[in-house]
Amino acid sequence: MSHHLFLLSPSDTPIYNLTHYSTKLPQPTSSSLSSNLPTWSTSAFAGTLTALSGASSATQSHHVQGGAVRMGGGQDRHVIQMIANASLDVIEDVMRKESAMYLKSVDKFNEWTVSAFVTPGNMKFILLHETKNDDGIRSFFHDVWELYLKTMLNPFHTAHSPIRSIVFDTRVRASAKKYL
Repeated sequence: MSHHLFLLSPSDTPIYNLTHYSTKLPQPTSSSLSSNLPTWSTSAFAGTLTALSGASSATQSHHVQGGAVRMGGGQDRHVIQMIANASLDVIEDVMRKESAMYLKSVDKFNEWTVSAFVTPGNMKFILLHETKNDDGIRSFFHDVWELYLKTMLNPFHTAHSPIRSIVFDTRVRASAKKYL
C-alpha cells in the first residue's frame, strides 16, 4: 500500500511531498474496469484500461516485509498530483463547514481516499491512501504538523518555501512508518 503526502502553502503551492510504501501486506483488489470483461478483451486494451483506472502504465516493484516483491499497484505521479489538486476545492468547502483541523476523509477517487489536515495558518496537509486508518492518520498529521512548526522556527528557512531539510524528510518518513 502506498501513501502520498502533500504539504501546500496557503496559496496552494506545494512545499513538500512524500510517497511512502507501507510494509503491511496489501489486500487483494481487482480493477473495477476490467473485472467484468473476458481476458481476451482486456489484453488488447490493457494500456487503455490501465490509464482509465488511474494505474501506472509502467510496472513498479516494491519490496515489502517478508522478502516478497509487490508488482504493480503504483500510480503515475501525475495522476496522484491531479487527485490531490482536484481535492482542494472539496477541502475548502469542508473548511467552511467545520472548524476542526483534521478533516478526515474529504474525497475519494477510485481506490484513493483523500484525508486532509488544515493548520491555523491555512497550510494544507493532504494524504492519499488506500485503506481506512483514521487514528493512525490523525497521529501522523499531528507529528507532521509538529515537524513543520519546528522547521518554520528555523531562522534560516523562509516561510512557505519548499522544505529541503534532510532531517525533516527523515522524521516524516519515520512517522509514516510508525503510523501508516
